[in-house]
Amino acid sequence: MENQNFTNQPMISDKSKGVAAVLCLLFGYLGLHRFYVGKIGTGILWLVTLGFCGIGELVDFIMILCGSFKDSNDALLK
Repeated sequence: MENQNFTNQPMISDKSKGVAAVLCLLFGYLGLHRFYVGKIGTGILWLVTLGFCGIGELVDFIMILCGSFKDSNDALLK
């Protein structure tokens, strides 16, 4: 049987929280922060809707700053 790790440690992404925050702040309406973390589908949605008219961009920026924004593999940004 394989040795499995059942710790409650969250997965940590190789993507930077700082880079994602800057991309969201400057280009969030284009969804660049979502493309950066690998969320291509919602990145395209943000691009087409201009970040849900800025509301989605603001929510993402707050989530990034609070540390709850995750990448496409459901890992927290480092």
